[in-house]
Amino acid sequence: MILTLLYAELRRDEAVRRYPYKDTSKPPKNTVGVGHNLDASPLPAGWTFPLSDAQITQLLVSDVTSTFAQLDARAKWWRTLSEVRQRVVANMAFNLGIEKFLGFAKAIAAMKDGGWDTAADEMQNSLWFKQVGDRAVRLCQAMRSDVMPVAAGVA
Repeated sequence: MILTLLYAELRRDEAVRRYPYKDTSKPPKNTVGVGHNLDASPLPAGWTFPLSDAQITQLLVSDVTSTFAQLDARAKWWRTLSEVRQRVVANMAFNLGIEKFLGFAKAIAAMKDGGWDTAADEMQNSLWFKQVGDRAVRLCQAMRSDVMPVAAGVA
């Protein structure tokens, strides 16, 4: 997988924040950087705000590595997908967390069988789709077409 593309997509989709904020989840989580959940994983000792670009990148790399490890442990099939569809799965799992991602049982069954339209339809038929807006539209389009739509901020 081309990690630089995934990192850029996550920076666009999650936004980059140097200071903590409450995200839109219920209950809200304290978040910083590129969607880094401070409640689940506090910052290393001695880090202060505002976070530097290097610190934000370090958190992002660590969080993506963790997401991949969770997918590899709980959804081994994801590595059999095309690079674009792997980025869709990784983006969703990063955003939702592994447990909520695995709750997309019908979409996952369709992905395993190569039913891209069905997988995208199941993704669309979710509260997640309604909550995340353009991100979900792009990810559904990519699942259907195996081409990630280009959006501002991602080369």
